[in-house]
Amino acid sequence: MFPKPIANRSRTYQLLYKIALPIVLLIWLLPLLAIFMTSIRSSVDINTGNVFGWPSQFLLIENYTEVFNRSRALLYLKNSFMITIPTVLLSVSLACLAGYALAIYRFRWSLPIFFLFVAGNFVPFQILMIPVRDMSVSTGLYNTILGQVLFHAAFQTGFCTFFMRNFIKELPFELIESGRIEGVGEIKIFLFIVVPLVRPALAAVSVLIFTFVWNDFFWATVLTQGESVKPITAGVRSLNGQYVNNWHLVSAASLIAAIPPVAMFFLMQKHFIAGLTFGSVKQ
Repeated sequence: MFPKPIANRSRTYQLLYKIALPIVLLIWLLPLLAIFMTSIRSSVDINTGNVFGWPSQFLLIENYTEVFNRSRALLYLKNSFMITIPTVLLSVSLACLAGYALAIYRFRWSLPIFFLFVAGNFVPFQILMIPVRDMSVSTGLYNTILGQVLFHAAFQTGFCTFFMRNFIKELPFELIESGRIEGVGEIKIFLFIVVPLVRPALAAVSVLIFTFVWNDFFWATVLTQGESVKPITAGVRSLNGQYVNNWHLVSAASLIAAIPPVAMFFLMQKHFIAGLTFGSVKQ
């Protein structure tokens, strides 16, 4: 069922693996390398068709500085943090409560409700564009930070609940019963027994939701108008004018926008991997 470890393969297979791995890795990194090379080119190179060749000038500091001079990049980054962090906190908090109820309590409609959360993840969100926009306009949430937070939290809570319910379900039910026998309230059982045990899962789902929301472009375009509340993913479009495309600046801004989720992943890498492998090996 499971593939044989590389160390147990033949010498020929190991040699082919060592040769193929850097080649595949280079192919996978080519788009990122292309964006980086574009971000340090001059506009003359791009306008003259020198897109894939060696840059005539290396404008690393100049182009990245120009991103902040020509656009409101600091405001866009601030908006992204103001949208993403509350969304993660709200989605994960609601998912923990819902996941605990669906995993621990045994009631008639627990499984259909859980399937409802799961089914929501299969709905193409593009078909909801017009109803969501109309709802945001009618409720006064259109073109606001709060509106983006609430709609992102609403869409991400289903996936988070599916994720957390499965993790909590893996916990020994005897821990919950022992707490109840000792007279501990349900809230304290949840806060002091369940939550500490699923911290790896919390870290994993937080990194995933942070990345999903931070990289969102669709809803940032649908739910905003103007520049004051746009996140960085939608704000970089301001670097292109009506008649001029500054692709070197757009590439630089895109790499700047990618720094926070990448940094968060590396900071939470240990907990993220532990969360994804939680319960995979019986102790």
